[in-house]
Amino acid sequence: MTSNSQIRIFKIISTLEAISFLLLLFIAMPLKYLFGHPEMVKVVGMGHGVLFVLYVIGAYYMYEKLNWSFKILAITVFCSVLPFGPFYVEKKFLPQ
Repeated sequence: MTSNSQIRIFKIISTLEAISFLLLLFIAMPLKYLFGHPEMVKVVGMGHGVLFVLYVIGAYYMYEKLNWSFKILAITVFCSVLPFGPFYVEKKFLPQ
């Protein structure tokens, strides 16, 4: 697998992780706590959890592949817990 395709896969995982987090925060959680429908949190939460783990593993892989400093790795992992953080990482630290 080429370096460009590995970066592209990480970008896809990053985008999906960010979208799943936004869905969880702004759709699934309000449905659960405002309208009493917890089903969506179970589905979206599971998907988000899997994508989160893949994102962190991918961030470490990019750390090694792109020779990032530990500071950039830490910023990348920290951004995974911010609603729009992965979009920032894509624009700031990944080659276009």
